[in-house]
Amino acid sequence: MRVLATAALAALAAACTASPADSGPSAASFPALAGADRCAEVPPAILGPTATGRWIEEANGLPGFCEVTGTLSPVTGSNIGVVYRLPASWNGKVLGFGGGGWIGNVALQTASEGLRKGYATLQTDGGHPIGSVWDNSWAADPEKAKDFSYRAIHEMTVAGKTLVAGYYAQPHRRAYYQGCSTGGRMGLMEAQRYPDDYDLISAGAPVYTLQTQTSAVLRGQTFAKSGASFTAADLQLAQSAALDACDADDGLKDGLVNDPRQCRWDPAAIQCSGAKTDSCLSAPQVTALRTAYDGIRAPDGEWAMLPMSRGGEAGWAAFVGTSGAPDATNGGGLGGLWPLIFGDRPLDLAGMTLADVQQVRRSQFAQWYEAKDPDLRPFFRSGGKLLLWHGESDPGPSPVATNEYFRAMLDQAPAARSQARYFLLPGTGHCGGGPGANRVAWLDMLEDWDETGRAPDLLLGGGPGPLVRPHCAWPEVARYRGSGEPNDPANWQCVPRA
Repeated sequence: MRVLATAALAALAAACTASPADSGPSAASFPALAGADRCAEVPPAILGPTATGRWIEEANGLPGFCEVTGTLSPVTGSNIGVVYRLPASWNGKVLGFGGGGWIGNVALQTASEGLRKGYATLQTDGGHPIGSVWDNSWAADPEKAKDFSYRAIHEMTVAGKTLVAGYYAQPHRRAYYQGCSTGGRMGLMEAQRYPDDYDLISAGAPVYTLQTQTSAVLRGQTFAKSGASFTAADLQLAQSAALDACDADDGLKDGLVNDPRQCRWDPAAIQCSGAKTDSCLSAPQVTALRTAYDGIRAPDGEWAMLPMSRGGEAGWAAFVGTSGAPDATNGGGLGGLWPLIFGDRPLDLAGMTLADVQQVRRSQFAQWYEAKDPDLRPFFRSGGKLLLWHGESDPGPSPVATNEYFRAMLDQAPAARSQARYFLLPGTGHCGGGPGANRVAWLDMLEDWDETGRAPDLLLGGGPGPLVRPHCAWPEVARYRGSGEPNDPANWQCVPRA
């Protein structure tokens, strides 16, 4: 059992309660190395004649920067859109970003924190124009499918480093990467395929296999069965009952289950003895919940439908067809991939079988897309460090899958014990949201790890409101010490998971 160090926690708490974007040194702390005079001339010379540079004056809390847009075509049929933002005052580092859903991300908002802190930022559209987050019809083109699966982030990074060296007349010092969801998958793919691209990678809630998509479909089937659908009130009822049973297991009843896989609450406890009412669940609803908690295995023993966590049910409908109707994600995008995998067979997500799940996982697209290789020895040999994290109440990619990946990585690469850290955030949904303390200064954590050489065994999360909670590195979990202000991290301790 490890008691949290009070002095260290005080410093972390100060950073946590401030806006993450406002912590750490600003761009103004670094020397001005380039400006508008080089912005128009350097990009075409390095990235080709279609690249353009536009100087953006300091405004709205952002430093002045050169915004570079271009298209990379490493092979015929590949058109990877890129956006680079190069602040005049540069900290010597590059910061790459991943996408989300089935799109890339070139938004200024994503790059803003990095720009304020002096990073040269690297972004891409993932190899196709950014449209609906669930539209993946472009994947019918094999080159676009390869771009989004693994090539776009790598090409963005290589070209970005070259551009940075030309613009500032000196090479970058260090390279960091941040991404969540699809961006988390892209981060793992970088570590697996291109171990020299980044020195530190932060990968959150990684959608690293198509099990996320097959899970979405099978969950929809589960709740579409007769009598098994849930209203928002039914989901809240289930969540309240799960919290009543398990919330205090971490020493404090605060609306958060710190270790959901140790929660054994059975929804039969609130099954109706007669007709369905607002205060109980029908027998089909109880069966559906049990299936959602347990998950479903394919005939090959791998997950076809990953388990969901007790204590976060009220947020499930964002990604799951809990109402019995088709979910808004089109099976996590699997509907759009159907022709690639099943050819001319009519689309039938409602009738997808476990044999179909295995066909999805064995498809050519899966070979391109899935970032499931746990052997990160080349990444660690090059000095790379991995910060992995996942929200415990994520209704999209399950934290169970990330748990399994991290365990496999530890088995494959002993260096991961010193060069990788994994954090689970109780009460946190997909990449954020929910009642948990999910406001974390991820970029500051990367920089501190890099600059000090000390791997983080603890991080603090803040919000909503005044909530502050410590998050312990796997395999430990935070437990309340039994007295004192719950929002004072000194009143918590990291203990081994059961």
